[in-house]
Amino acid sequence: MEGLKERLSLVPDYRHQSYIGHKLNDILIMIMTAVLCGLDQLNDLVIFVNERKHFFAEHFEITAIPSKPTFSRILNMIKADTIVGVIVDIMKERIGELGKIIAFDGKAIRSTIEKGKPHSALQILSAYLVEGGIVLGQESIHEKTNEIPVLRDMLEYIDVKEKIVTADAMHCQRETCAKIVDELRGGDYVIGLKENQETLHDDVALFFNDEINNDCTEDHTTLEKNSNRIERRICRKTNQIDWLAYHQWPGLQSIFSVRRIITTGDETTDETSYYITSLDTSAAELLGISRAHWRIESLHWMLDNDFSEDQCRLLSENGQQVLNVFRKLALSVHRNFMNKQRKKRSIKSNLLRCLISDQALVDLLSSL
Repeated sequence: MEGLKERLSLVPDYRHQSYIGHKLNDILIMIMTAVLCGLDQLNDLVIFVNERKHFFAEHFEITAIPSKPTFSRILNMIKADTIVGVIVDIMKERIGELGKIIAFDGKAIRSTIEKGKPHSALQILSAYLVEGGIVLGQESIHEKTNEIPVLRDMLEYIDVKEKIVTADAMHCQRETCAKIVDELRGGDYVIGLKENQETLHDDVALFFNDEINNDCTEDHTTLEKNSNRIERRICRKTNQIDWLAYHQWPGLQSIFSVRRIITTGDETTDETSYYITSLDTSAAELLGISRAHWRIESLHWMLDNDFSEDQCRLLSENGQQVLNVFRKLALSVHRNFMNKQRKKRSIKSNLLRCLISDQALVDLLSSL
């Protein structure tokens, strides 16, 4: 427990030292612990810490509980990028940077939308190591189109050497791909392809839709059944792309398509997505990589489903960013803890156990 307090003490405290009644790392410990129990609405957080005074006194030697206005001021005051850096370091050290696929994706926090301004929501672009289940970095943005330069900026401090970067079609940009595969970074990319690169998209789609090219593609098919839902995936890949040379796409080695035929009851959908990649590997592996990208979508879904992030009414965008990274820490810690304990509970069930049981919370904190 002292280790956690020590790490959180790295967050700078800009308050006038003469008027401090509560240590900053003590307040951050209380916020983090509440989020680990599934709470992040300010009112719920204040009720929780007041009801668990004995817990904080026994395990963290915290005897003075701040008021609601103090919690609110702290969330508004501390620099979000600093707390993000500290929490990301904790995740890396305690959980480990396992895996090779780094998925980039943005998520809007809908409660921050200003009335009459549908595009004003705070958005956070995350870099997610999908196999390890940890966030390697995140940056706030305000317009969806601004994800493109923000991702490029994140490549300056996120190590992608011998990693595979995945992103949606918005990031299908020559400059982005060039930055990933250059000698300095030494990464690879698998990126969706849509109409924002219309000519390239049409050329790739025409190739895979022309049966004459069937002989120069490698195919891989999977079938997944779940209750009354059946999903068939067909991945077709080729590295015979000399005819695409005029696009002068940095690092391009292969193209592939993924066709998804989904039958649910009496309804069937059939859609095909196209991708470009700097990898020359099997169709089976490329299908796995493209599917792995959706784990970051799962992360975003869990932030809403398990933490009701879109309903968080905190007015401060800075506070929203701080709570967002604490939520991501909580999801990673719970998932890692249950995997090590070989528990099959849902994360939401484990959040509830920590909320009602001091021992369950101690066990979880000890895993950090």
